[in-house]
Amino acid sequence: MTEVTITTTDGLEGREVTAYRGVISGEAVIGANVVSDIAAGIRDVVGGRSGSYEKKIEKGRTEAIADLEAEAAELGADAVVGATFDYEEMGEGMLWVNLSGTAVETRRSDE
Repeated sequence: MTEVTITTTDGLEGREVTAYRGVISGEAVIGANVVSDIAAGIRDVVGGRSGSYEKKIEKGRTEAIADLEAEAAELGADAVVGATFDYEEMGEGMLWVNLSGTAVETRRSDE
């Protein structure tokens, strides 16, 4: 698979956009078992942070990134610009993670 660069900026230093392939997104839905997660959260909250929830959110981000990279590669893109994450609670114990941006083809500016 082609390596896909993902950035929150509207361009890539040293590379110029040669083609726009479209707006794309990667998503993940993270389920949480409320009872066990509350118990784990009580045990694992340190300084107002819950390690178990942070790990679940990180897993969701990783899955969304993988989805975005795969969609970009299918379109022939080597980068995604303007990427942004969005998180939303989807009912009790469910979290939706979305990463969207614009798939582009690029080339080195010095070519």
